[in-house]
Amino acid sequence: MSSRSTRQASVLRHSALALALAIGMGGTGAVLAQSTAGYLFGTAQPGDTVEVKSGGGINREVPVDANGRFRLDNLPVGSAYDVNLKRNGAVVDSRKGVNLTVGKGTDVSFAAAATAASAQSLESVTVTANSLPPVDVSTVDSRTVITSEQLAKLPLGRTAEAIALLAPGAVSGSGYFTGPTGNALVSIGGGSVTENAYYINGFNTTDPLSGFGGITLPYGAIDQQEVLAGGYGAAYGRSAGGVISQVGKRGTNEWHFGAQVLWEPRGTRSTPGNDHYQVNSDTASAGELFNYNKKDTQMRQVESAYVGGPLIKDKLYIFLAAEQEKVNQDRYTSQDSPAYYDRSYRNPKYYGKLDWNINDSNILEGTYASNKQNYDANVYDFDYSTLTRGAFEGKDTSQNTKSGAELYTFKYTSYITDDLTLTATYGKMKGTYYTPVPDSDNPHVINPQFQDPAIVGGNPITNDNPTTRVYDPQHKSTNRNLRIDLSYHAGDHTITGGIDNQDVKDSNDGQGTSGPGYAWEYNKHDPATPIAGTPGSSSYVAAPGGDGYYVDRYVYDARASVRVKQRAQYLEDSWQVNDRWLVKVGIRNDQFTNYNGVGQSYLKLTSPQWAPRLGATWDVNGDSSLKIYANAGRYYLALPASVALRSAGQSLYTREYFTYTGIDSLGQPTGLAPIDTATGGPISANREYGIPRDPNTATSRSLKSEYQDEFILGFDKTLGDKWVYGAKATVRKLKNAIDDVGDSDTIYNALINQGVDPATIGPIQGSYLFNPGRASDFLVPNTNGGYYTAHVSNADFGFPHLKRNYYGLEMYLEHPFDGKWYGKVDYLYSKSYGNSEGQVRSDIGQTDVSATVDWDFPALMVYSNGELSNSRRHTVKAYGSYQLTDEFLLSGNITMQSGAPKDCLGYFGADESDPTGYGSYYHFCYGQPSPPGKQGHLPWTYLVDLSAEYRPIWADKKLAFSISVFNVLNKRDKLAIYPQAGQVGAVDPDYKTTLFQTTPRYARFGISYDF
Repeated sequence: MSSRSTRQASVLRHSALALALAIGMGGTGAVLAQSTAGYLFGTAQPGDTVEVKSGGGINREVPVDANGRFRLDNLPVGSAYDVNLKRNGAVVDSRKGVNLTVGKGTDVSFAAAATAASAQSLESVTVTANSLPPVDVSTVDSRTVITSEQLAKLPLGRTAEAIALLAPGAVSGSGYFTGPTGNALVSIGGGSVTENAYYINGFNTTDPLSGFGGITLPYGAIDQQEVLAGGYGAAYGRSAGGVISQVGKRGTNEWHFGAQVLWEPRGTRSTPGNDHYQVNSDTASAGELFNYNKKDTQMRQVESAYVGGPLIKDKLYIFLAAEQEKVNQDRYTSQDSPAYYDRSYRNPKYYGKLDWNINDSNILEGTYASNKQNYDANVYDFDYSTLTRGAFEGKDTSQNTKSGAELYTFKYTSYITDDLTLTATYGKMKGTYYTPVPDSDNPHVINPQFQDPAIVGGNPITNDNPTTRVYDPQHKSTNRNLRIDLSYHAGDHTITGGIDNQDVKDSNDGQGTSGPGYAWEYNKHDPATPIAGTPGSSSYVAAPGGDGYYVDRYVYDARASVRVKQRAQYLEDSWQVNDRWLVKVGIRNDQFTNYNGVGQSYLKLTSPQWAPRLGATWDVNGDSSLKIYANAGRYYLALPASVALRSAGQSLYTREYFTYTGIDSLGQPTGLAPIDTATGGPISANREYGIPRDPNTATSRSLKSEYQDEFILGFDKTLGDKWVYGAKATVRKLKNAIDDVGDSDTIYNALINQGVDPATIGPIQGSYLFNPGRASDFLVPNTNGGYYTAHVSNADFGFPHLKRNYYGLEMYLEHPFDGKWYGKVDYLYSKSYGNSEGQVRSDIGQTDVSATVDWDFPALMVYSNGELSNSRRHTVKAYGSYQLTDEFLLSGNITMQSGAPKDCLGYFGADESDPTGYGSYYHFCYGQPSPPGKQGHLPWTYLVDLSAEYRPIWADKKLAFSISVFNVLNKRDKLAIYPQAGQVGAVDPDYKTTLFQTTPRYARFGISYDF
């Protein structure tokens, strides 16, 4: 950031809010959540004209109105602007090199120069990026904008999520979850990692399949990245977490090119410590080595380059960027499935931008972006008794070996008149996800650590198949997005309306069991109690007898081609009530339709889903030194495409139970004896027996979309002329969610209580999508034809009411860049509390969107209310840079954060039963109630990252050498522990063992050249 120039300090300052009166804040006059533009505003003498010109060929003029105000909206960011004040056709004052911040306004006010002759020398006047006043009183949302200049200085990971973690309210997602190309994810404002929206140059790039992340730009191609934690207007939606919006660089009238090489050598990486079974786990394994991490190593190298400039000066521009990341890893897995992985990743990213200034009133932009990942890993046996690597097992097929997406978009902007602007964006994103089928025909062995020690002597036996499930190698996706926005300014109002349409096609998605189509899953249970359910229940599995050891034949298959259609319309008014008050009122209507594998709609939410948005800002003193703002809004969230695979397809998910007397050399059980079950054979807890799903029985007939209500109140205040401070309170309440319920017995009993003849009740599905905590109506086949409607109240189910509340109080102090240094310190107290994290579950790593373990059966939700997995009560973030000399720059990034809540999941009730057949997933710990967070919290994390850059004058500052050290203190803090405790007499030895830790200290060296 930059301070005000000497020249501007002398200019009479008026209310910046009043300056917005000229055009308002909707559409082209709006601060849109995923905008790619900014705006200029200011005061001057009535009757004058303000002209703007950019290095990117933009040339526009607007008159100064009778109140002495002007505003130019929807100006593309990415190039500096010259702003000229003209009187009678002659330039009488000027501001040079004004940079814009995406979604925000920049004040460029002029003194009333009488004539061109009396104007000061125009060459001496310079106003740079983010010129003061630093309190932007014309916005009502909550955003953090990180510019390319800051990205070049700060020690950050080279992902959109690493940048997003600078924003208050953003916390690292579970290590279980990754994005389309393996990147870590974030939780924003208490939302789950699948509830964020991603944008590149205004196009929605969110993973259309499950919502896990989205494609992003090469790091060096990012001009600005916005992170919104709420409060955005009606033009955008489909997010209940946050928004990560990137604007790419563009060409200008000067050619620029550059290249960079970054290297993270193995030798600078600290040795991670080994993980052990917990000494208090009361098992024979207590204190023994659990995960051999000591020899885990990693090397990373990144090469990038860019070029940009005019193809036709003032008319046609191009910008191209490419980045190639290479990672080599050695990884040793835990005793649960011991192996050594020799991994390599190749992650190329590409970006291209064409900008055509057709004329002064029409602009056409084209964007290309691509993210790919190529993964290869050799898997070897590993012997924990000798800590030695064994024979080659095969290639790792547990994840996509080739994945990624390509994006093509076009955006047209037409300044029809000074008061009317049209923008239209259309694009397509194509995704690929390829994983080869394993060479092995052997069934995978699950939980070999639970093999009967009387047979294996404490040495688990496995085979050359390292993977339980395999993906369909033909998997592809297509995402089309069309949005049109029209803005009209009339007096004190700016009215904006538009449409936001998205269509997703997901082809050949899903997984099936590897090998011969089944796997063997070993386990141990109390010999005298049923493994699952009770006699007569649909999930009943008898007691194993003997010493409690048993095995099940595990079969899974859920593959299909599905579609999602999303439509939205919005209308918004930005009303300049007076010089100090601005009110922004909007309404959005979303419609969602999800289709199953045969093109039938199983979820159709097309009735009006009104999402009101209301925001206001008050320029208290009238000089932009103190802003008080507030907003309230409702945000709807659609179900992604992958939900159909299990909830509306023909999924097969069964276990067939046996005792055994031996285990062969491939880890397969021998001497099998069936254990009695409700079906006399395979059991599916959710009745997923591979039968094609009737779309009428996929969802509750009274189903409503997921939505969240949000309320924000805050202030920003200048402190002298060099500092800004402020505070903000946020309340978010999840009012409705969608998940699946598997309690078919309760649905059956509801029909009986309605007087239905039991003999006419057809098969009841084992999984319906419904709204947790609400009454639901389910269609059940009538054997005589048609359907019965079973009305089941929440009391009938015995569920608690849905709850997910987020509370946050942020306080910050910021020193804008003054040519020497920049710094910001942010403290956030927050709490995420309730009985549902959202669409996924972090503590157990469940990625089945809106089909979690939660809400399947009432027993699973007993004592479920508590502090949620993504809650962090205290967070301190500080980052900044200091220009030590003309050649040396120092920067740092510090995060101190309290730990996540601990969980202890066990069997149900004081008698440690298993009424659903789910095993150790109930909120009880060895017979005692154990709501989330009752076991305390994990330790605080302390991350300190430092960087230094040398940019020598002898190379005209075009050449730079840098070194960054991450986790300088080498703090190895726990981020997650294994939550499943088992039961008394059959304690899970993994309970409390460390799953994820902070990355050990490492260094990154860099060299770059920019011309």
